[in-house]
Amino acid sequence: MNYKTIELEIVDRVATVWLNRPTVHNAFDNTMLHELIELFENVNQREDILCVILRGRGKSFCAGVDLNWMKDVAKNSYEKNYEESLVLSKCFYTIYTCKKPTIAIIHGVSLGGANGLLASCDLAYSVDDATFSLSEVKIGIVPACISPYVIKRIGEYGSKDLMISGRRIKGKEAEYYKLVNKSVDSSEIDNLLAETIKHLKTSGPKAMTHVKNLIHSVANDLTLMEAYDYTAKMIADIRASDEGQEGMNAFLEKRKPNWIDK
Repeated sequence: MNYKTIELEIVDRVATVWLNRPTVHNAFDNTMLHELIELFENVNQREDILCVILRGRGKSFCAGVDLNWMKDVAKNSYEKNYEESLVLSKCFYTIYTCKKPTIAIIHGVSLGGANGLLASCDLAYSVDDATFSLSEVKIGIVPACISPYVIKRIGEYGSKDLMISGRRIKGKEAEYYKLVNKSVDSSEIDNLLAETIKHLKTSGPKAMTHVKNLIHSVANDLTLMEAYDYTAKMIADIRASDEGQEGMNAFLEKRKPNWIDK
């Protein structure tokens, strides 16, 4: 597929999605949001993709929303503003519900809505000198559409700290807040990513999707008693599945399961 604002590379079952508006530090506009939605929906249907990496071309991961685009949108009617905002919400939700493991790699800046992109991913790694800011309050607006995902990551009071102040933090402080899983020196980021991908490649592809669904359901949708039955049914189904049977047989037979490259 040909995209205007993003690029897709697939190497050895790893899909790398590059935000590709480097002249504006990959700030997103309506086109980029629609392209990200389309790409992640397509990824869900592809058996040749094991996991997805989200990165930014040029000097930054993402500077958040393109202010020129947002300024133009703000001149429209409430209904049009609402429609545009729904696209933003859909983008984050589509990334969050992707069936494949997703990893954001942060460098340069991650400002405003960019933190919704990284928080929607399963894992986020940063370089130490990256700059983060939930900066919406600085221009008189609020981090509305990103808030479900950021709050999931850093909790209520961490979100109050960063969202109300809008202050800037670096990679290690982002790690402290759990906005990212880990922050390392820029010389180490590719090794950290490679080590994570190595682990993912030895895990059952369908099992990883089930784990994502399991965590979401148990953390968000189910009471303890509902989880009591839901989790028992899930493991019973998966034990009997082709992938579950292959994995258990491979372990007992002291061989690699068929999803690992021999």
